[in-house]
Amino acid sequence: MNVTPLALHHAPLLHRLYTSAPGYFDLISARVPSLSEVQRDVEIALLDPRRSLALVHDDHGDLIGSLDCKRDYPEAGDLTINLLLIREDRQSQGLGEQVVRHLESHAPPGTTRILASVLGDNPRGARFWERLGYSFTLDARPVMSWYARPLNRAPLNGPGAPLTVASD
Repeated sequence: MNVTPLALHHAPLLHRLYTSAPGYFDLISARVPSLSEVQRDVEIALLDPRRSLALVHDDHGDLIGSLDCKRDYPEAGDLTINLLLIREDRQSQGLGEQVVRHLESHAPPGTTRILASVLGDNPRGARFWERLGYSFTLDARPVMSWYARPLNRAPLNGPGAPLTVASD
């Protein structure tokens, strides 16, 4: 698995990923965004120094997912996963768990808790986070619910940390 910081020129790859996961957008009652909408969203995200976007590739280089996180949100020391998306044809293969475990082991210094937001009525998403040891933390339904897991180790940083957004 390779977690690569997303740069603006990667927006077409992210759009391709979105089109390969229409079930997610159905779940949240939204249409798959257009390429220009994805490009604009990436531009906006890259302006936020606490936000990081990453593409996830398997060991063969195939794009399998994306990860969108924000440091120190909602509180200092929190790392919130806004979206973990795995291509529909690659779901239920343990890849989402691999991405989460990678993130946990490479969390930025000072991270004390990782939160995951689950949009809409998504029992499958809730079960996923609970299976990984995350606990229901905040009910903001019908929009979302939050799951959290404290980090009980010293976070890593340095080369290879997935939360540093850099352009190629």
